[in-house]
Amino acid sequence: MEKNFLGDFLKFYSEKNIILYLDDTFERLEKMPDEYVDMIFADPPYFLSNDGISCSGGKKVSVNKGEWDRGTNFYEKHEFNRNWLRLAKKILKPNGTIWISGTLHNIFSVGVALEQEGYKILNNITWQKTNPPPNLSCRYFTHSTETILWARKIMNLKFDETLAENYKSISQKIRVMSEFWLIENLFCPCCGNLNIEKIKNNSPVADIFCGNCKEIFELKSKKNNIGSKIVDGAYHTMIE
Repeated sequence: MEKNFLGDFLKFYSEKNIILYLDDTFERLEKMPDEYVDMIFADPPYFLSNDGISCSGGKKVSVNKGEWDRGTNFYEKHEFNRNWLRLAKKILKPNGTIWISGTLHNIFSVGVALEQEGYKILNNITWQKTNPPPNLSCRYFTHSTETILWARKIMNLKFDETLAENYKSISQKIRVMSEFWLIENLFCPCCGNLNIEKIKNNSPVADIFCGNCKEIFELKSKKNNIGSKIVDGAYHTMIE
């Protein structure tokens, strides 16, 4: 990682290629470069610190963890979720994803905030706890699961029209804009690699390729609906 935004971090723990830093999340996210990370896993405050009790190690303990986990009302908690998700979106690559874990105390606010901030929720995953603490009040079911939300940025469906300003042919304009859009937004359907690269101009058949598995692709367009046959498809005879 680059020193321009990590240099003044307090290093908390390190092992091999894993480093944990201790700092204010909001301040750090603001200083990180745009579209820099491939994936984010977040475990935001559950806002459980309400002076209640819980069970840990067979003993009755306080649920209070600190002021950072104390939510005063729904509106403040929801605004908190929108703010950190907005900053996380800034540093997430176009094809990046975010995973967020939480309990019923906060995860529903997170789900709404994701949609409000321009994410698309891909899945909700139920994480079962094999040995959850008992509910001491005996008034509710045991909180034996957590929810993990998996989401990504809503795909940018706009073309950069400035790229085609020097072209007169409509087909050329469409091709230039669509090629650029694919390279910026497409991932390899074969291996999942996020880095798709453009093949040199005037190469036979292929237009883009995956830098990881080396699979090649050809960009095709058609006025009518694409059927079972594609004219001038990528055949070995054409390459040879």
